This record gives sequence, structure tokens and C-alpha cells, in this order.
Amino acid sequence: MYQTAILRNGLRLIHHRVPGKAAYCGLLINAGSRDEREEETGIAHFIEHLIFKGTKKRKAYHILSRMEDVGGELNAYTTKEDTCIHATFMPVHYERALELFSDILFQSTFPEREMEKEKDVILDEINSYRDNPAELIFDDFEELLYEGYPIARNILGNAETLRRLDKNAITRFINRNYHPARMVISSVGDIPFDKLARIVERHFADYPAGTPDAGRVQPTRYNPRRLAINKNTHQGHCVIGNIAYDYTRPERAALSLLVNLLGGAGMNSRLNLNIRERHGLAYNIEASYTPYSDTGNCLVYFGCDKENIERCTELCLRELQRLHEQPLGPLQLKRARAQIIGQITISSENGENTMLANGKSFLVYDKIDTLEEAYAQINDITPEALASVAREIFDVDKQTILVYR
Repeated sequence: MYQTAILRNGLRLIHHRVPGKAAYCGLLINAGSRDEREEETGIAHFIEHLIFKGTKKRKAYHILSRMEDVGGELNAYTTKEDTCIHATFMPVHYERALELFSDILFQSTFPEREMEKEKDVILDEINSYRDNPAELIFDDFEELLYEGYPIARNILGNAETLRRLDKNAITRFINRNYHPARMVISSVGDIPFDKLARIVERHFADYPAGTPDAGRVQPTRYNPRRLAINKNTHQGHCVIGNIAYDYTRPERAALSLLVNLLGGAGMNSRLNLNIRERHGLAYNIEASYTPYSDTGNCLVYFGCDKENIERCTELCLRELQRLHEQPLGPLQLKRARAQIIGQITISSENGENTMLANGKSFLVYDKIDTLEEAYAQINDITPEALASVAREIFDVDKQTILVYR
């Protein structure tokens, strides 16, 4: 059972009380790299690093030790649309964790010396990322897909803009985006809701709600492209994909089912059975669907020997075409439903995954679907709905293709 509350400044709290010796808590902010201005590229991720570097009452060491001294873990991440601070700890330490969240989020001092050191750390992270083509290709693909829009830019930023970022730029971004009305605290753990709500009230209620966000620039242009880039790597990499549905579209459930059938986590996905098992052409092949607030993308990725890129691409496009030309039969649909329902159920047993998923859902929709509601959505998917989605998303002529040779 989920319980929720809203503070007077608009900050939202969602809690799922479960028995257990570990608790999971996160603070999610509806602000990420796509909310940056062009001269701020990389600043959201930079701030995520800097909030651990000092507050008005703590130095970096004390921040890092606050949870680890009691066996807990503290971490954070940045995406294109949100930033999250999260921790795992024993339930007795909820107060410790939430007080720390409040301190690093609202009382960080961003020491100049730490800023310069962290720039070097992030530059090393960027260089390391560039050395990993299997990860880099996804960001390069989104740059092709959303070319000309803020959402296209890499979350890590680039060396040129990163070097120019200063404390004034950080303050402006925070003042523009880090408002309690755009935040959610999500919790999964063994603590009474009333007690948790009092802790949250104590450490977060005094901060002003802030002003509404200025709005995001929605990508409205899409032109399928094909691009090959020469890379000095042994293996070739390829992403094939199309724009897809945003968070608000009811077709999301049908697309998620099709993507799972096409190249999901199961070894029996169509792409894995065809490209890897039948033809032995690729070790890693997968499909994914990423929805955003006003757009989304659906893609297939594979890595293979360079001489097999064209053949693998041809086979992948054939599978996409098969999905929108050959509707699923009753038995195929029954199996696809059972598989994704099983995956959702198993994932729900992971406390951290559940906490983060709940927080994201509450941040976006202001509600959480129970497992029963999720099952009902999947079981309500009709063959006609799947066929319509497949025709729209998997049309071969609509696919953008990026290849690293």
C-alpha cells in the first residue's frame, strides 16, 4: 500500500512501508540536462557531483561519511529530465538520510577549489565514455534523432562549456530549477508513514516552493537519417531507431510489450534468437523504449564484427518489418503478456528499483499504478493496438541508423 503527502511548499512524498532490514529513499528533481541553456551544457551533471563537495556545515569527507559510517550507501545520478539523490540504509537512520539530503541540496556552498577538481574528474569521465563505443553510440544516436533541440545534448557536456562554468552559472541553474514543487521524496522501508512525514516536514518544509519551470522545447521535426562513423575499434556497433511515444500516450503499454518481444531481457527475444542463436552474428543485441515528457524513442542496438554490420542491419530491419506486417496470434500475445508481467513482478521485489520507479512515476504522473493495475493494462492490450503501434513505430522507412565502423 502506498501513502502520499504534499508539503505546503509543494514537495511531494510517497512511501511504501515494507518489512525488512534495509530502507531505500530518494529525492527526485524534475530537472535534467535538457533544462540547460546552450552555454550551460553539462551543468546539471556538474551540480550532481558538486553537491557532495561541501555545505555550510559539512566538508566533502563528512558528507561522504554520513551514511557510510552506519553502513549505508549514498549516490546520485542525472538524466535528461531529472536528477536524483538516493541512499540505502537501515530503517533506524531515516532521519540521518533525509537531513543529509536537505543539507546537500539546499545548503551546498560549491567551493571554488572543489569545483576545479571536479571539472577534471568529469573530463576524465567524458574521455572514459568516449573510449566505450557501446555506450557512446546511444548518445550520438539521440543527437541525430533530436538534432537542433536541447534534449539532443550529451548529459556529461563537453570540455569547452565545462571549463567555463562558474559559481554564478550554478546558482542561476539551481534558482531556476531546484524548487520543492518540482521534487518528490520516494521511500520504501519499514517506518510508519506519519513518522516519515514528520521527518520530511522538519527538514524540507521551510524552503520556498519557487516558481514554475519555464517549459521545455518539444522536438517537432524528425527526418530519418543514416550515418556511418569510422572508429578505431575491433568491433562494429549499430543503433537503429525511431521517435516514439511520450509519457502521456496510452500506446506506451503496447509499445513496451512489442519492444520486450523484439529485444527485451529474455534470451528468447526475436532479435536474440535470430541474430545471435540462428546466425551467430552478434553477442549483444537488444531493443529499448525510452519515453520522455514530450517525446520518446524506440531503438535496437547490436555489436558485431565489422564485416557483419550490413547483414545484421538487414536482419534487424526484417524483424521490424515482420512485427508490423504480421500481427501476433492469440498464443504469441498470451506468451508476450505472461513474460512482461513476470518481469515486472520480479523487478518489484527489488526495493531500490521500486523506490526509484515509484518516485519517477509520482514525479511525472502524480500517481502510482499498483501491480494489479499494471497487469490489467497489459492484459487489455489487443492485437489491433499492437498492429497499429508496430505500423507507426517499426516502419522501416522511418528508421534512423547510426553505425560505428
